Amino acid sequence: MFLSKSSTPQQLREAVKAKNNRQEIITAFSQGTVSRRDLIKWGLFTGAGALAWKNGLNPLVGNANAAIPTGIPSSPLFGAVKFSQPMPRFDVMQRKAVSALTPAPTVQANITQKAVPAILGGGTGPVEGRPPGAIWAHQKYDQFAPKVAVETVTKGVEVNNSYNPQVSSSLNSGIDPAAPIAPRFHPRMPIQNANSMWTYGGTAPPKLLLGRYGEPILFRQHNGLSADVRQNGGFGRHTLSTHEHNGHHGAENDGFAGAFFFPGQFYDYHWPIVHAGLNSINTTATDPRAGAPDGNGGITRLPGDWRETMSTHWFHDHAFSFTSQNSYKGIAGALNLYSSLDRGNEAINDGVNLRLPSGKAKDWGNLDYDVNLVISDKAFDQSGQLTFDIFDFNGFLGDVMTVNLASHPYFEVERRKYRFRLLNGSVSRFLKLALSDASPMIQIANDGNLLPRPVVLTELDQQGTAERYDIVIDFSRYSAGTRVHLVNLAEHNDGRRVAKDLSIAEAVSGLSSDPCVGRLLEFRIARNAAYPDMSLVPAVLIPNPDLSAIPISRTRDFEFGGGANQPSTSVTADVGKWGVKTDGGALLAADYGRVTAAPRAGTREVWNLRNNNGGADHPIHIHFEEGQILSRDGSAANVPPWERGRKDVYRLRPGGSMQITIQFRDWGGMFMQHCHNSVHEDHAMLMRWETNALGSTDLVPLPTPVPTPQGVKFQAATRLT
Repeated sequence: MFLSKSSTPQQLREAVKAKNNRQEIITAFSQGTVSRRDLIKWGLFTGAGALAWKNGLNPLVGNANAAIPTGIPSSPLFGAVKFSQPMPRFDVMQRKAVSALTPAPTVQANITQKAVPAILGGGTGPVEGRPPGAIWAHQKYDQFAPKVAVETVTKGVEVNNSYNPQVSSSLNSGIDPAAPIAPRFHPRMPIQNANSMWTYGGTAPPKLLLGRYGEPILFRQHNGLSADVRQNGGFGRHTLSTHEHNGHHGAENDGFAGAFFFPGQFYDYHWPIVHAGLNSINTTATDPRAGAPDGNGGITRLPGDWRETMSTHWFHDHAFSFTSQNSYKGIAGALNLYSSLDRGNEAINDGVNLRLPSGKAKDWGNLDYDVNLVISDKAFDQSGQLTFDIFDFNGFLGDVMTVNLASHPYFEVERRKYRFRLLNGSVSRFLKLALSDASPMIQIANDGNLLPRPVVLTELDQQGTAERYDIVIDFSRYSAGTRVHLVNLAEHNDGRRVAKDLSIAEAVSGLSSDPCVGRLLEFRIARNAAYPDMSLVPAVLIPNPDLSAIPISRTRDFEFGGGANQPSTSVTADVGKWGVKTDGGALLAADYGRVTAAPRAGTREVWNLRNNNGGADHPIHIHFEEGQILSRDGSAANVPPWERGRKDVYRLRPGGSMQITIQFRDWGGMFMQHCHNSVHEDHAMLMRWETNALGSTDLVPLPTPVPTPQGVKFQAATRLT
């Protein structure tokens, strides 16, 4: 994000001018006044989908001293000093009765009409942006009627006057929850404008939703963004779609990229929170391991496979072609799922609860020693507002590392075990984390799923965007007053891949040209534990489901790479540098109206994922169902212990491949598969696949939604042969 230290003042001035020229194009494109096809026609875009390499448009052109990665000046820090501010815990979202929602939720989309602003075309449109009719009705809504409602408005940031971390100030580094929290990344940095930063609830810190199995959630999201698409600070789009990553529920609630909705509308997402396999395994709900806390120290037994229990999810914007921009602006939150196995109460010893670090005051969901961390890189313009380059199609890298939307904070801990739920919330940057003193960490989960066995590591594996690593750190080995840091070892030259993994000594030396290498979070060991540590890290966590008796119905090949073609001219299609090749066919850019695969419900398949590009890494995310990795680069021996659990993001690595097996059960509809370097996803490494909930042999593709403010239209889907 900056020119090298040897750049001259003239080179900096030229870079700033080129950056401003580039920003004009970025703004016009982000506001929809020009399209990608327009830019290609005008010669400002290459056919491969990149901004033309022209003097005056790209800060690197004509500048021999350009470094990482796009040549714009480094972010101003306004005198911010590292580790001088406390890290805020997540802000817990309010749960309320479903009956408190007005209007009441409906199985099919609520098509009650209301006026549409003139800037959006005028006339009238439905109050709910969910596509109408039976095919987008909530599946199994009566069977899993919502028991809890969570209502939020996505809008530009403002001061938070109702911060609710659900822990005491002493467990939140002294932060007073009653004090207003301004939307800024450091006390010395400017407050973010409402068009620079968008969040759930319109406030920071990031939001955390607490859910438990057997307690379906109705998540109502209001689009409170400006109807004027130009009010976006130069990037981001005011159409929204929230993906609950990797929720096991119907496609109408998955955050399908083409099911976005407009300012003034809401969307009701129905998240049933069930164990996968509920129709085929433990159907009489006799196994207490497939269960949920009952609120009184006991277990509510539930149908399904206990080995499919999930723990750490997150949710984020997924609007077609704007996922990277909208999530980078702040539209992302965390979802902790609690079960009879992962209860969130370390004191209950019932023979089922794993007693992972958490706390003991509540029956479930204690956060005292269970800490969510979202790590993401950001960049700021010269006025201190968030900035983003939407034309760097290799991937966007920021130069300021943040934890929970705070730049280089500290976090006070007690001398005991803590669980940290680590989310890589960057749009392109990979992480590789270690402690500055090289002491061990215990990885207990990958992608929200507890591993079969814990893994002790001094350095975590590279963590791709959207991957979640749950780790346990035992701070009892330190004396009070000690400070130790979480360190990033993954050095980037651009957004395509990690250039080099550094040693801890190299990373903390300050010599890397990548400003996001090195210390990012300071742990301050503040005091002895408030009460005896009753938490455990059991030798066995959650074994994988046994799939040996389930036949493989089909094997499919998916190849991910650059230089994609786009045969479609539909409004559901995009052009871009990246694409997906299916079963040896053409490498195609994204079109959410095209069904690329149609696995049959009730079956198991094997999918071969290949990266045809040695210069880029692709973390591939498959919606809806989790899978198991069978082999990496052709060998089961290449699958490390921390990848031997269930996954939903699959790191291909440059030129690499992976074979996975995946089941299709319980729900149906249209889902996505894409690269979670979300810049690659937006340009246009994304495909649609579809499964029929009834499991018919010949799936008839569902009509494709085409949202407008006046209502969702439908067009016939196309299908690869």
